[in-house]
Amino acid sequence: MAKPKHPVALWFAVIAGTLVTAFMTVLLFTQPAIDRVGNPQNYTQIYQRPVIEPWGVHPLEFYVEDSLANMTLEQKIRSLIMANQPGTDPASLQSFVSSNELGGFIVMGSNVPETPAELTGITTAIAGSAELPRLIGIDEEGGLIKRLPYDNFPGADTLRNEPVSSTLTAFTSRGELLKSVGVNLNFGVVADVSNDPQSFIYGRSFGADAAATAERVVAAVTGEDSSVMSTIKHFPGHGSAPGDSHIGVPTSPLTYDQWLSTDAIPFQAGIDAGSSMVMFGHLAFPAVDSLPSSLSPLWHKILREEMGFTGVIITDDMTMIEHSRLPEYENRVTNAVSALAAGNDVLLYVPGPDFDPGAIVAGVSAAVQSGQISQEQLDDSVRRVLTLRRELFPEANSWMPPCDERCFIRVTY
Repeated sequence: MAKPKHPVALWFAVIAGTLVTAFMTVLLFTQPAIDRVGNPQNYTQIYQRPVIEPWGVHPLEFYVEDSLANMTLEQKIRSLIMANQPGTDPASLQSFVSSNELGGFIVMGSNVPETPAELTGITTAIAGSAELPRLIGIDEEGGLIKRLPYDNFPGADTLRNEPVSSTLTAFTSRGELLKSVGVNLNFGVVADVSNDPQSFIYGRSFGADAAATAERVVAAVTGEDSSVMSTIKHFPGHGSAPGDSHIGVPTSPLTYDQWLSTDAIPFQAGIDAGSSMVMFGHLAFPAVDSLPSSLSPLWHKILREEMGFTGVIITDDMTMIEHSRLPEYENRVTNAVSALAAGNDVLLYVPGPDFDPGAIVAGVSAAVQSGQISQEQLDDSVRRVLTLRRELFPEANSWMPPCDERCFIRVTY
């Protein structure tokens, strides 16, 4: 017969077991209820909301990876398209973005009604779910380029001659205005350097030299960042490439080393300031690569590896390169495949009223299946775009995932 346990040891085991049971009971019944889509409820029942990291993964990353795993190839490709349709009817625009499962919508002048309240009605209709809002962008530079008639804040044509603090003030106010009407992404920070008054981009550039431009780019990104996500454009730089990229592919004479000491400086400053997006221009730098920069794997590698940009890369309007008068860029589907293969994350289209992304989706899908675009590269782009969209959800960093076998690996308070 086994020897009886010592009474002190027995009591210690009983007390320890009781404490563990009590702790687990409190932990179980103080967790907020989880509804069927994974939203925490009854927050007032707990003193401090825990952060649960399934498999050691942050809630935002968990959501993105879980969403990515449940998307079809077609859905992934559609999520990388941002497009426009003219008109101000909220129901019609909502149908356009929803039926095409687009990742974003760009607001153009044709979408802007008379009052801010009416525009808010449109952006609300096309916003998508609260947990994964759609990207709603706009070209709101101020000055020469603006979509909102009630944006009375100065643009680069004025700010280039004023103290840097004026740029900070203007873009802080502009960001607040955009947020108030439901826009969450601005394509408004021109990082191009131009000292030629005859240049297409001169009146939209912040400075006549790289240092002056860089200071104002930082101020603009910093100013609007508290309200909307910021984009710097037109990488690698339009200032040294004369001509209008809406009707051609402007060419720059700069070598790579010359570019590093001039046009690159404001873009690096904007990246370091925290810009969420970089927009590629349809520009040629033959001394670096014969391809237009928007279709160049080399220029995308420079942006990622040399400049350290980890955010979302978006093309300028892809219909522009179609209209470049160069026959090799007339095919919309071929251009889309080339742009994604080069390293762009989002394809931007301002196409007119009959835009159907179906052909683009089919072409890109075939390119992925053939290996022209790797599945890994496509997933990386989708992951970056989903992350950006998820960050628009106020509770993205404290959201509690639905509980399954991956849950409760690590709980921190």
